[in-house]
Amino acid sequence: MDFEPTAEQQELKARVESFVRDKVIPFESDPRRTAHGPTDDLRDELVALAKAEGLLSPHVSEGWGGMGAGHMTKAVMFEASGYSMLGPITMNIAAPDEGNMHLLDEVATEAQKERYLKPLAAGEARSVFLMTEPSPGAGSDPGAMLTEARPDGNGWTISGRKWLITGAEGAKIGIVMARTFDEAGEDIGASMFMTPLPAEGLRVSRVLDTMDSSFTGGHAEVELDGLKVDGDAVLGEVGKGFRYAQVRLAPARLTHCMRWLGAAQRAHDIACGYARERESFGTKLIDHEGVGFMLADNEMDIHMSRLAVWHCAWVLDQGERGGRESSMAKVICSEALYRVADRCLQVLGGMGMTRDTEVERIFRELRGFRIYDGPSEVHRWSLAKQIKRR
Repeated sequence: MDFEPTAEQQELKARVESFVRDKVIPFESDPRRTAHGPTDDLRDELVALAKAEGLLSPHVSEGWGGMGAGHMTKAVMFEASGYSMLGPITMNIAAPDEGNMHLLDEVATEAQKERYLKPLAAGEARSVFLMTEPSPGAGSDPGAMLTEARPDGNGWTISGRKWLITGAEGAKIGIVMARTFDEAGEDIGASMFMTPLPAEGLRVSRVLDTMDSSFTGGHAEVELDGLKVDGDAVLGEVGKGFRYAQVRLAPARLTHCMRWLGAAQRAHDIACGYARERESFGTKLIDHEGVGFMLADNEMDIHMSRLAVWHCAWVLDQGERGGRESSMAKVICSEALYRVADRCLQVLGGMGMTRDTEVERIFRELRGFRIYDGPSEVHRWSLAKQIKRR
């Protein structure tokens, strides 16, 4: 494996770094950055900046308006974007849209791509992925899914409840996961269904108050009460929804790692700058071993996280599924980068408790990363089962 980014990747990384520093970070104090995420008005303004810079939707294939970036190229670009929590939204590579676009690029029909992927890639619409359910429905165990899709003429009627649905408020496109039944009432497996939003039979019942605040539209609870979709709304084939979920989730786990790696680097840089300037007991904070060692541990955690991301990206670029590698990277990065943010807050002391820097926000956001796209415990369990088989 060659660890040296290509000249093109280095140029793209520098472009994104400059763009985020000069154009995106100034928006971090914008009042439209609310407790439920940036407003759609702010998102539209940011997306227009990325479009003008030629940095919109780098992960989407060129034929549908993106840059056709491979996983290694995404690794350097997405990390650079994550240096501001607004960066991924600006470049149209934030969850859940980024993963949804990847799924559509891989699985959707040409007609579905024209209807759904094209406006997503252009940043003209947001999307949601409706899979997670409140107890006793599907969470870490997708097999517990209770939402049902039943035949209805030439289409389907879907009923159930979903929650923690990122970006549901204001989204224009939905991908719904549901257990599918045939005419005889037999369960034939989970399927994915496309739907334009808003839609009769689908209602956002509430937007949840959560620790994080960086996703446009927040996280919502959604009621599906007789949502009707046509037969051509099925994404891929009926009964293969869980297989397609893996097409989406393995790369999506890794792009989470990429983006939050950039955020952790930002927190570390802020803490280093503070430690070099702030004096305590007659010397700079960084000269106290208790502080200097925390910053040294940060550098090691960031370095190992980056190696895990790059290795998994390389595996995916070889055409491999990368499930094992993405599970390992997700656990390594979510836990290591949280440690980084925690140390940064500690180095800042009282300043870290305030919102005078981005560290407090990054700390809150990174805590959720240990839960998104499968908690650490589920990935460890999956890896342990693979060890047993071997």
